[in-house]
Amino acid sequence: MELVDVWNVLAVGLVRGGLYAQMALMLALVLGVMSIISMINGELYMIGAYVSYFAFTLFGLNPILSIACAAVATFLVGALIERGPLSMMRRRAGEDWYLNTFLLTVGLSFFLKNAAMLLWKPTYRGIRWYWEGTVSIGSIGISIDRLVALGIAALTIVALQLFLRNTRLGRAIRAVSQDERGAMLNGININTIYTISFGLACMLGGIAGGSMLSILPASPYMGTTPNNYAWLVVMLAGLGNISGAVVGGFIIGIVESVAFQFFGEGWPNVISFIILIIVLVIKPSGIFGTSVKGVWEQ
Repeated sequence: MELVDVWNVLAVGLVRGGLYAQMALMLALVLGVMSIISMINGELYMIGAYVSYFAFTLFGLNPILSIACAAVATFLVGALIERGPLSMMRRRAGEDWYLNTFLLTVGLSFFLKNAAMLLWKPTYRGIRWYWEGTVSIGSIGISIDRLVALGIAALTIVALQLFLRNTRLGRAIRAVSQDERGAMLNGININTIYTISFGLACMLGGIAGGSMLSILPASPYMGTTPNNYAWLVVMLAGLGNISGAVVGGFIIGIVESVAFQFFGEGWPNVISFIILIIVLVIKPSGIFGTSVKGVWEQ
């Protein structure tokens, strides 16, 4: 394999890994703080892509503002979902509400997909950002849209880590993930933390959908594959482990890219799931999993 081919494989793997890491962070945050199984991650990714598309095409916003609109919109959608059906279920079911969230979010997933189908039809809606072209690094070229998508993913991941580590609200989220009763005794409003955490998780999916729009066009069922891979990454890394989800996302992205290069189409999925099976057999808690399942595992 020539150097150009190696670089292309690595570049594609990193871009895929950035997408998988963002989607896995969605799950890790919800699992770590709220301990619920959410199945609408892909639909928030889809909503982010559509919001970014319409912000760019209808309102003429620049790409960065279009992605920012996707972030705000998906945060609000996530907050409304948590304040609405999830909150009502939590009040009625008490501690058993965790078991019912799977069915609720599956239903919401079908609703959002079909609503998108009715509103926007099964048509692919892609765009071309202002930054078309390639960047040359020596004799090797890489498309600018892939570099931008990777850069946005990296900034999002770093910003979330800094937020959780250095802000008062971030520390409150970590406290709830580690000891909910203890956090309540210290005056932390659990309902508010749940809403903000779920909104932030949905926002991560929206940013991913917007930043990948020039590579993966918007369509009603576009979120299915990213959602599946988010679960793959989270199970591989360890439930609720944010740092592990980031590393696991990039591992799967690069493995997929290498598998496609050497074995062809269809093999990336096979090899990724073979790796997951091997890891779960050897270490059921995941590569980075421990006995603690929280948003800030040590």
